[in-house]
Parts: sequence; structure tokens; C-alpha cells
Amino acid sequence: MSLKDKIKHNPKLKKLIHWMLIPTGEARPRLWVKWFVNPFIHKRGKGSKVRSRTRMDVLPFNRFQLGANSTIEDFCTVNNGVGDVLIGDNSLIGMGNVIIGPVTIGNNVIFAQNIVASGLNHEYRDVSQPIHAQKILVAPIVVEDDCWIAANSVITSGVTIGKHSVIAAGAVVTKDIPPYSVAVGNPAKVIKRFDFEVNDWVRV
Repeated sequence: MSLKDKIKHNPKLKKLIHWMLIPTGEARPRLWVKWFVNPFIHKRGKGSKVRSRTRMDVLPFNRFQLGANSTIEDFCTVNNGVGDVLIGDNSLIGMGNVIIGPVTIGNNVIFAQNIVASGLNHEYRDVSQPIHAQKILVAPIVVEDDCWIAANSVITSGVTIGKHSVIAAGAVVTKDIPPYSVAVGNPAKVIKRFDFEVNDWVRV
């Protein structure tokens, strides 16, 4: 059994390790984790940048990866506490985005401003308990290569956005979007797809 499995299967040890990494009731890692652990565990590609006013709530027990020449702009929050956050090469995470893993973002992706992409949900159905005391549900978000996610969009857990798709400003994506599509609205619906036979974008 690996060390990680031993910790997972021992509630007291798990609680102690968690307290050592994160102050009680918080999501942000302790400074010693940020300074002396994360730089040796998480991968940053050549030319990648995380701006100084970004809140990086990344922990060593899940992966964080930022590809070559990719940038996370100021005022973003990135959290891998319940799942990996993996960002490919030449991608831009614009100002004010919130990314909560598990989230995988491909190469050459543009996230505009104030986007929320959260692979986390809260269980709520047991009315005898407050929602915060119920279990956390996770389902991975995947944004494939060459996509553009416009400002103020929301991407909900479990969604895949196919290659070279555009999500319009303010859209709420609750279902998978096929490759080469344009989706708008709440909930987001596909209004255009690229037709390779006519070599043009066609309304659907």
C-alpha cells in the first residue's frame, strides 16, 4: 500500500496531514507548502506565467500543471483541493477566473474574464443536515484544444467542451458541447457548427 493510500485509509492521520497542509476551515495552503513543497511537485512549462495577484489554492496531493507559454492573469483563483487542474500549452486564463478541479484545459485555449469552471458540487438532498456538512460531489470538466470561452460564462461539473468551440459571453454550460460548435445562452445551446463538407459555419 502506497503512502497516499495509507493516509486515505487512516482518518486520524488524514486529519492531521490535512491540518498540516491547510488551516482549519480554509482552502488556501499554509505558506510552507506554497514555498517549499508545491514548486517541487507541480509542473510549470517554459515561459508560463502566474501573475502576482492570483490566488493559488493548490495542494501537493492533487496535480497542478501549467503548460509552456500559458498565463494565468491577475485576480484568478485556482483550486486543486478536490481534483487536478491541468492547463495545456499556449493557453490564457484571463482576469478574474475561478477554476476548481477536476478541470483539464487543452492547448491554445482562451478563457476571457470572470469565468467560473468548477468540477465540484455539493450534495443537498438530506434536509436533516446543512449543505456544507454533506458530501462533496466531483465530476471532471474538459475543455479541449483551441476553444474560446467568452466573458462571464459558467462551466458546470462533468461537462466536456469539444475542440475549437466557442462559448458565448454569459453562457451557462450544463451539457457537453460537440467539437467545432458555437453555444449561447442559459442553459447553453449550440447555434452553429462547422460543416467540413461546405467548409463553413452553419446554423443548426
